[in-house]
Amino acid sequence: MKHLFNALKSFLFVLFILFSLSSCQEKISTKSNFENPFAGPSPWPEIRKERLQKLLPQAMEAASVDAWAIICRENNNDPIAHHVGGENAGGTAVFLFHKSGNGIKSTVFSPVGEATALADLKIHDEVIPVERGASAIYQAAAFIKTQNFSTIAVNSSAENELADGLSYTQRKALEEALGEQAGKLISSDELVYEFLAIKLPAEVEIMTQAAQFTSDWQYEAYAEIIPGKSTDADIAKFLKKKMEQYDVTDAWSPDQNPNVNSGPDRGHSHATDKVIIPGDVIQIDFGIRVFDMWVSDIQRFAYVLRDGETQAPDSVQFYFDSSIGGNRIALDAMKPGVLGYQVDKAQRDWMAERGSEYVMWSTGHPVGYVAHDIGPNLGGGMLENPASRPAAVKPLKVGMLFAFDGFHAWNLPNGGTKTMSVEETAVVTSDGARYLIEPQKELILIK
Repeated sequence: MKHLFNALKSFLFVLFILFSLSSCQEKISTKSNFENPFAGPSPWPEIRKERLQKLLPQAMEAASVDAWAIICRENNNDPIAHHVGGENAGGTAVFLFHKSGNGIKSTVFSPVGEATALADLKIHDEVIPVERGASAIYQAAAFIKTQNFSTIAVNSSAENELADGLSYTQRKALEEALGEQAGKLISSDELVYEFLAIKLPAEVEIMTQAAQFTSDWQYEAYAEIIPGKSTDADIAKFLKKKMEQYDVTDAWSPDQNPNVNSGPDRGHSHATDKVIIPGDVIQIDFGIRVFDMWVSDIQRFAYVLRDGETQAPDSVQFYFDSSIGGNRIALDAMKPGVLGYQVDKAQRDWMAERGSEYVMWSTGHPVGYVAHDIGPNLGGGMLENPASRPAAVKPLKVGMLFAFDGFHAWNLPNGGTKTMSVEETAVVTSDGARYLIEPQKELILIK
């Protein structure tokens, strides 16, 4: 009997092992069949090459720059480093883009221990090894002195943090090495603006995919809500799990992404433990970063039906229709050559017509490598002098992308305000602007 019992135990153990292996295999199979457009190698290296070849020359021309020097180093690198191939710099390296003949040439002065790997990337025309103990800055300066450059852009800017990566000590060393030619140094502010504000068609396609997932997941999140039980934080956690599943990261500060808000306006904020109840208007402001490079920024709105309701009250529907209307008016105003504040002014006139309360936010902002990217500010439409906000008087150009809201704000009975701000993303084309994805057209209703 004892032998029979032991045999039975062994049999059951084998069955358990086989079941576990089968379960694991099923999970592995499911994972392998999982379609994730953001998996696999990043397309950034090839896109970066194309940007340097196509967009940088026209940016240097627009900014009236003969040469652009970016000094890269380990641990405290220039924020523009990954745009020029300097993200892996260890010792100090100088990336120099300069006019040569009828085009632009890139010459890099790299520490000898890193020069081979950098040359293998085939990003730059020439990589010059700098021997140990020698200075890349002094070698770059010696080369510059042999050229006839009128202007040399460096990353020092009081206006644009992405054009302000040159440290005080680096600038001091460069000026000493250049001697009398240090007077040719100018800020790269305008150059970086012209270079980063335009995106290639391949980048627009990637951001379109990111925007679609960002919107789809918000609809899925709204479907998870159980009125009287679910909290804003619960819905934020659902979206965080979707991000983990697709191996994407946050488009802005993780603590405030996503911002789920079923109460009065909280501005840029974190999701709280407020319980979602019937009668709430819910905002989700959400963005993802894909391939560790491009970001999305989309807002979707929902209403929680009260008992007996089959649709939103007329007042809430009016607010939503006003938001959608403002968004469409802004889109129609977005054309090449239009100034940023003019897009904002078009919506502000609509808001006044619809009786909206004041909204502090700009109608829109550039989006791309960060949520609030470089480019024209779609704001300032109510300013007496829009030029007091320099980015608001910048013209829109083909290839620029904007995340922009349709606004309508109203006062709540118990104090505070609530704002509908359905947010979409559009790219400027030669014919105007087009949405990247299908915009929200109907208020999401939660039973």
